[in-house]
Amino acid sequence: MMRTSGRLLRLLTLLQTHRDRTGAELAAHLGVSRRTLRRDVERLRELGYPVHAARGVAGYRLGVGTRLPPLLLDDDEAIAVAIGLRTGAGGSVAGIEEVSLRALTKLEQVLPSRLRRRVNTLHTATVRAGEVPAPQVSADTLMAVAEACRGHELLRFDYVAPGRGPAVRSVEPHSLVSFGHHWYLVAWDTDRADWRTFRVDRLTPRIPTGPRFSPRDLPDGDVAAYLARQLSSRVWAFQATVTLHESAAAVADRVWPGMGVVEPVDDGSCLLHLGADSPRDLAWMITSVDADFTLTHAPPELADALRAQGTRCLNAVRGT
Repeated sequence: MMRTSGRLLRLLTLLQTHRDRTGAELAAHLGVSRRTLRRDVERLRELGYPVHAARGVAGYRLGVGTRLPPLLLDDDEAIAVAIGLRTGAGGSVAGIEEVSLRALTKLEQVLPSRLRRRVNTLHTATVRAGEVPAPQVSADTLMAVAEACRGHELLRFDYVAPGRGPAVRSVEPHSLVSFGHHWYLVAWDTDRADWRTFRVDRLTPRIPTGPRFSPRDLPDGDVAAYLARQLSSRVWAFQATVTLHESAAAVADRVWPGMGVVEPVDDGSCLLHLGADSPRDLAWMITSVDADFTLTHAPPELADALRAQGTRCLNAVRGT
């Protein structure tokens, strides 16, 4: 019986390569006759695995089933799933915490002791620090928006922007982006005839979605780069562009995600586009990059904030 069980797992592993396998090839790999192979295929089907006869090659392929059969994972895959479930239990998607914990409990119950020990070691040795509580997003909302993006279907939703009342927006959704502690929808706003970004935790989709549309090309080509540019400058009350007198590659590690967008100029300089709630915050962000700079486009208040910061620093070291 153990030999048969092991052979079934091996057969399932071969079928999970997502290509057609001839009966002769599978039988040779397993060291069994074609008749035994056919019996093993039937056993897999009884367990819920949709093993289909592949046309034209006298073989088999693993299809998509109507119910979830037992899952076969190797060691690295099992650890990755366990870590992902534990992360999901404390993530920003509402409604999946309990589900993630239930799935994690089931997985840990069947993990071999060597793998369970590795997962538990990582968990007990890890401490989450400095995390800012993020507004949670409904899993149903994420799925509704994702399906509209994938199907290129017009999406209407109620949206509550800061300092404004609720409004109904109509967009051609492009992509969902997880950035920092938030989920964002990047979309073409049909009413404003321009690209816009929306916090997903602030929107409520109106279902059903609208008619299909032809996807548009993003201005920057890269949705992550476009969103970073939007978040770093255009949505803030105070915006600035400074020339850093170092190359973009040299300062890349000093500009954290969401802080600003670095634009290469030449081997010795680059532009930093950024924004903040106040000139003082802008001054702190710019000087934190630790590079010589020149103000290129900036509000007058930024120069005052930089002078005040410089004076404060000189006073701190005067007489030492």
